Amino acid sequence: MEEEHMNQTSPPRTRYKVYKYLTVALLFIVVFFSLGLIGVETTSSSSFCSSCHEMKPEYYTWKASTHSEVDCVKCHIGTGTEEYAKAKANGLMQVYKKATQTYTAPIRMPKEIPDSACESCHDVSKREVTASGDIIIPHDKHQNKDIECIQCHNGVAHGKIADRKMTFQTDYEKWDTKTGTSAMADLKFTRPDMDTCIDCHKARKVTIECSACHKTGMVPKSHKAEDFKTKTHGKQAAENLMKCNQCHSDMSKEPLKGYEDVSVIDRFLNNNQVKQKNHYNYAKENTFCKDCHSKRPASHNSNFFDSHGVTANKNQESCQACHEVKRSNETGGNQVTCSSCHPSKHSQKTSWKVNHPISLEGVSKPSAKCYTCHAKVSCEKCHK
Repeated sequence: MEEEHMNQTSPPRTRYKVYKYLTVALLFIVVFFSLGLIGVETTSSSSFCSSCHEMKPEYYTWKASTHSEVDCVKCHIGTGTEEYAKAKANGLMQVYKKATQTYTAPIRMPKEIPDSACESCHDVSKREVTASGDIIIPHDKHQNKDIECIQCHNGVAHGKIADRKMTFQTDYEKWDTKTGTSAMADLKFTRPDMDTCIDCHKARKVTIECSACHKTGMVPKSHKAEDFKTKTHGKQAAENLMKCNQCHSDMSKEPLKGYEDVSVIDRFLNNNQVKQKNHYNYAKENTFCKDCHSKRPASHNSNFFDSHGVTANKNQESCQACHEVKRSNETGGNQVTCSSCHPSKHSQKTSWKVNHPISLEGVSKPSAKCYTCHAKVSCEKCHK
């Protein structure tokens, strides 16, 4: 037995080394993939996005949006391994740019969010109206015309803060939950606005009738009053013409200019002397209004001509809704002006400025110098 035991060979030491190396290698592989999995899981969370100083605006607006329960990666990373790998590679590139301070501000997405990301939650084929039930939105028809979701809903998660110049480096410290909520509270940046719809419909020669998009016709309560057309609509337009213009500008067959807010730079360059058009101008320029304002009112009967001067002197402004009072102004579509029946002597002569004894170059309205010769009372009957 002893002789037999002596003849048995012992296991080679190299075999133990191989087992040991394989065990250590396997351990490293397990640790590596575990850390990788944890890293991928961590970097895919929305909270990780907020840890980056530069992403504060995007994070806090997303948190205040209707999509706050949808993780960032659900929208910003496409489906498939290839898209996922590209996104992670792009993330590493952004980390490098952050470390070297070479990123571009304001930060923008390298590409738009695809429809597939939206359709993973929303069934576009069945979505016909808005949540309120009033606006008709046949999403399937838009999709068939290759209109992407992002063309209408590009502010739903972040309120277009890059376009609003709110994501520059100097603003990062200002961002918190309160700032994000305030930025998303302005609905004109988070919801599709009517201007977007109208512009798209006009470009594609699609109807812009109210009934094409609205179930109720969108007639405001004030418009349903019995005396709205005959008495109150002009007063309401005088108080808030911009509100009227939101709907009625698209009802005009001719483009309207001069009714938008005057920019700060224009006010500065013109010393706040910029003259805004009023509701009287609007009634004569918007073809929707002009259709009624160009018609002769019932009060303008055969007896009206004898008393119209007295009536006009009591409230000359009311005449301006249809007529131009000043003879030197444009008629605005209605050819009946004061000068139609009351022409001045100098308006009948086209060369009167040339023959005037004093040079009138650059003079467009009466001044104090004119009244050294002319009677101010007579001139002011036409020139206010």
